[in-house]
Amino acid sequence: MNYRAVCFLAAALLMAAAPVSSAEDAGTPFMTNVYGRDYQFLNGKWNAIVDLYDQGEKMKVYENRTPQTGEEFYEYSFEGGLRLNVPGDWNSQTPELKYYEGTVWYARHFDADPQPGQRQFLYFGAVSYRCKVYLNGEQITEHEGGFTPFEVELTGKLRSGDNFLVVQVNNRRTQDAIPALAYDWWNYGGITRDVMLVTTPEQYVRDYFVRLDGNDAGSVKVSLELARPQAADVTVDIPELKVSKTVRTDEDGRAEFGVKVKGLELWEPGKAKLYDVTVSCGDDSVSDRIGFRYLETEGTGILVNGKRTFMRSISFHEEIPQRKGRAFSQADAQMLLSEAEALGVNMIRLAHYPQNEYIVRLAEQMGIILWQEIPIWQGIDFEDKGTESKALGMLEEMIFRDRNRCAVCFWGVANETKPSDARNAFLLSLLEKGRSMDDTRLYVAAFDLVYFNEETRHFEMDDPFTENLDVVAVNKYMGWYHPWPVPPSEAVWDVVPDKPLIISEFGGEALYGQHGDRNMASSWSEEYQARLYEDNIEMFRHIPNLAGVSPWILFDFRSPYRFHPTNQEDWNRKGLVSDQGYRKAAWYIMRDYYEEIKNSDK
Repeated sequence: MNYRAVCFLAAALLMAAAPVSSAEDAGTPFMTNVYGRDYQFLNGKWNAIVDLYDQGEKMKVYENRTPQTGEEFYEYSFEGGLRLNVPGDWNSQTPELKYYEGTVWYARHFDADPQPGQRQFLYFGAVSYRCKVYLNGEQITEHEGGFTPFEVELTGKLRSGDNFLVVQVNNRRTQDAIPALAYDWWNYGGITRDVMLVTTPEQYVRDYFVRLDGNDAGSVKVSLELARPQAADVTVDIPELKVSKTVRTDEDGRAEFGVKVKGLELWEPGKAKLYDVTVSCGDDSVSDRIGFRYLETEGTGILVNGKRTFMRSISFHEEIPQRKGRAFSQADAQMLLSEAEALGVNMIRLAHYPQNEYIVRLAEQMGIILWQEIPIWQGIDFEDKGTESKALGMLEEMIFRDRNRCAVCFWGVANETKPSDARNAFLLSLLEKGRSMDDTRLYVAAFDLVYFNEETRHFEMDDPFTENLDVVAVNKYMGWYHPWPVPPSEAVWDVVPDKPLIISEFGGEALYGQHGDRNMASSWSEEYQARLYEDNIEMFRHIPNLAGVSPWILFDFRSPYRFHPTNQEDWNRKGLVSDQGYRKAAWYIMRDYYEEIKNSDK
């Protein structure tokens, strides 16, 4: 049975077991495509209070009280103190907060003009890591998870004129968080993505999913939900394809239907064809740019639009190294993606969490495939049902936000986890959830368990969970964390031989501008890193089921894991590009390798 059949069966079983309810009752996490709607940004300078000992709730700082009599006083004030940029992390905005992990209270005033027949929503692109939101002194929502959006309806809560918004943000690491206590990147805290006030009609299109119907380039499939359960007419327009189809939803406000099309041009790597699509219902209309492609595996190959495609990939963090802070803007996305494009990639692994929508949408416009994943990164307590529930919520939010983005071809469910019954059950629940929401992508996880078998003289891996995945990925740092047991040209791999295999991480550290012995890892030199890349590329030529490679990583990135006093200084130096934006010697080796692969595919 191929992966598409397995996906369909899992989805059918889950849908059969699920009760039918309205979109809002079902807990739809947020409206699809907030950037295609009527909104205003609440970005800019926010007042802030650093709450090191978590006293703000007891003091009710969210009420923003001021003395009204001669006897009153309050030991806080949002005015006249710290001001922070939103979006942005607090760690990079002031030296005193560089290492801060704890609570910061954000606050701002904004004007509103609520009108009859309209609904208003407050939308956060992401807040790291957990938060509570207060409007005019009352808590209105809370959220956990630092890399996915959430929203709350404000209809009936907004005042005409001035409103006071407070967000309590906490990025303290805990065992039951995702990621957990220790991870190899900076724990940025803050309101790190856009904040928006969104206005809709009373009834609106809350969700839509537009994609090819299977592998048929002559048929587009549309699934949609209205915000409130009601039978209503909904129209889908794709002007370039001369498509305008009106259907009536069922009483729950849902519809699923096919649309026949002619002359559809498929999106593919390097050829980013997108179509204007509008979905409307009554007074509501939402516009998007959507591409169409189909994706499958065949033996050990990954096929995009029926063509076997080798994944020439790179990873990067959602970080601008020169600024030492989170990436959050269109300009930030352009910087990261243009450097990846210069390397010659056709894919980016967005490590190790869903990155902001500017990055995802711009990559799609540039014709770059994306692998997105949730931060199930080592150290996760797989026996904790609360942690599993959080992971399922994060997966749902990631898929729900981006399943209309055809550039996203891989959903990743884990990175470097160890086998156990609890781990297997945890990850299987993620796969079932994901496939019930989206069976048009390939599901992948990255493992770091490949070992050299002295008896067989082969590289092998024993993890039965790989049977559940469409594509298997391996992080293997030959020449860095692992010495070579045989010369690279004699390295024989016997790892999931019947499935596509991606080397999802490899590489080693080098300090830009440092030169030394190319045979000495402790030189931290560009020469050693370059030789390491040459050796790994030689090994790749002898992996029979290799379907792609993704070096770790594009840029040097900040990490408290890394405290060598002269070579690291809180930076992971595995980047092909330095924290100052200079390309290391290994960058050119990887660029030439990708050019060779690209030419061989022609």
